[in-house]
Amino acid sequence: MKLTHLCYSVLALSLAMTACKKETDQESAHEKVPGFDTSSLDSTIKVCDDFDSYANGGWKKNNPIPGTESRWGAFNVLDKENKEVRLKGIIQEIVKLEDRKKGSEEQQIADYYQSYLDTVTIEKRSISPLKEYLDKINGVQSLKELASVSGELQKIGVSSVIGMGVDADLRNSKVNVLYGGQDGLSLGERSYYDRTDSSTVKVREEFVKHVDKMFSLATFPDQKPGQTILDFETKLAKLQLTNVELRDPVKTYNKMSFKGFQSLAPDFDLEAFSDKQDIKTDSIVVQNKPYVENVNKLLKATPIATLKLYAKWQLLSRFAGYLPKSFDQENFRFFSTVMRGTKQQKARVERAIRSTDGLLGMPLGKLFSKKYFPEEDKKKVSDMIENVRTVYGERIDKLSWMSDSTKAKAHKKLKAFTYKIGYPDKWKDYSSIEVVKDKLFENVISASLYAHKEEVDKIGKPVDKAEWLMTPQTVNAYYNPLNNEIVFPAGILQPPFYNRDADDAINYGGIIAVIGHEFTHGFDDQGSQFDDEGNLKNWWTASDRANFDKLTKKYIDYFSGIEALPGFKINGALTIGENVADLGGLTLAYYALEKSLKGKAEPAPIDGFNWKQRFFLGWAQVWHMNTTNEALRNQVQTDPHSPAKDRINGPMPHLKEFEAAWKCTPGSKMILPDSARIVIW
Repeated sequence: MKLTHLCYSVLALSLAMTACKKETDQESAHEKVPGFDTSSLDSTIKVCDDFDSYANGGWKKNNPIPGTESRWGAFNVLDKENKEVRLKGIIQEIVKLEDRKKGSEEQQIADYYQSYLDTVTIEKRSISPLKEYLDKINGVQSLKELASVSGELQKIGVSSVIGMGVDADLRNSKVNVLYGGQDGLSLGERSYYDRTDSSTVKVREEFVKHVDKMFSLATFPDQKPGQTILDFETKLAKLQLTNVELRDPVKTYNKMSFKGFQSLAPDFDLEAFSDKQDIKTDSIVVQNKPYVENVNKLLKATPIATLKLYAKWQLLSRFAGYLPKSFDQENFRFFSTVMRGTKQQKARVERAIRSTDGLLGMPLGKLFSKKYFPEEDKKKVSDMIENVRTVYGERIDKLSWMSDSTKAKAHKKLKAFTYKIGYPDKWKDYSSIEVVKDKLFENVISASLYAHKEEVDKIGKPVDKAEWLMTPQTVNAYYNPLNNEIVFPAGILQPPFYNRDADDAINYGGIIAVIGHEFTHGFDDQGSQFDDEGNLKNWWTASDRANFDKLTKKYIDYFSGIEALPGFKINGALTIGENVADLGGLTLAYYALEKSLKGKAEPAPIDGFNWKQRFFLGWAQVWHMNTTNEALRNQVQTDPHSPAKDRINGPMPHLKEFEAAWKCTPGSKMILPDSARIVIW
């Protein structure tokens, strides 16, 4: 299913990550990690002019981006440790086992891993695994037949112009419902199709070359497929909502009968499209009704030969990474090098580990959690969460722009927050996924069909509140407004985010600010539209909402004035949710730290920095990052998160606590007058 869950993570999920140290068991003595390494500093920079460069200049100089990455920071370093060291060790231990029972997680993990490494068989089979699907596409004679084939392709993850997915009903969060919306852009976002700057024009030119090359490698006879597909996708992009418009859950919630949905596109035959996906439902939530109607018109006006060409392209692109080396390398060249500036592919072994993690992440997560997540850390993180909840309640009480009646409802929502830490309490059964060690493509198909059936079977059923949307080894965290929950996988609960050997100030600036970030998502521009039960329901007075919108508009304008690269400014409207969460997270964490120190002796300075300064250093080291220009351009166009440098520097001028901690003087570049500071939560 193509539409994603409405949840907000601390970092974009599409990182190509990667650093490592010696693997140890939980029971072994762990290597102590310093709270903050002073070699990261660049003392030639004025702290109040550019805090990121001051706190991280040394680190950036000593940690250039590896050729296999498009960006390199704390998330990437830890992710490499988790995946390419810890998971690698787990997988290689499993591979050594004898007599693995068929259908067991050990058998699936080992055989999938080996199938990915079996390049001899992959080369020998060439694109023959695609033949069944290519024959169906080539046999299409009408738009109705295309709808049927497109539905069948979507079951295995191949994009079409309309995507479908299953999630909790935004207005009845206890029950799952089918969603339908826009899809099908190879470049990911409509701005790539209409921007006229030279770098974006170059991306489009390279895209045409890429498609032509892929068709040539497949020995397809089609003439100029790249330009044909770009032209079609450009028309498709013009019909779609922008990524900013998609942030509005009210605008994109249009529940209707399934028959009514089918009537929006009578020529495409949405009934056949849905039947092939085994979808059975009486209702659907449509993201954008005019889009479905206009797509029907576009498809009707487009030659069937072009639509078949587009379907073949989507199929080829979806499975390029599982085909012979020539396809895999060309796919990498465009989507990783051209789009994100990554210079070289990871070794096949590392990619095999990540591919296994992508398909069998939860079975691997079960083993990862058992080996690398101490149970005592779960209790510590739970205590941290409750500390943040307490401080958030105190902050709500002190708000001058919110009325008492809305504050009471905010408290109700805050009290209802639930959380998950480390790993699931119950694990899914993956035994029905057929995995064999010499058929990589079929293994991917089997896993895709399993995932599709799992989603379809949820339609109309009660929401499983225990379900996790991330694997335990993931270096990330998220807030899910439909469950009103925050989730912290074991993968992120390690240095520099959570360091059991660090002073409190560093941990409060790190993991507790991240916890505060996720809490604040429940009260950002989107999360604030959901009530304590996770339903899209207004709980604000009109005047309080107007006050909130006025504050967020100022923050949108503030970030929209920041230029990430020449000609590419941050999209304040797209990033507002994450920017508000960062500002809120820092504020909550700072005052939670201050509260924890009441009645205690002032902590002694460490490395010449007092606890207030180390708090901000803790935040800075979480976000230290080097990024390629290509990845940065892609980020400001598609990602709801601001670039790392601006996640560090952006909130600081609005925090008087930062000014006081570093004794900044008027006129410093990162200092604003009180009248210009924005305080939301």
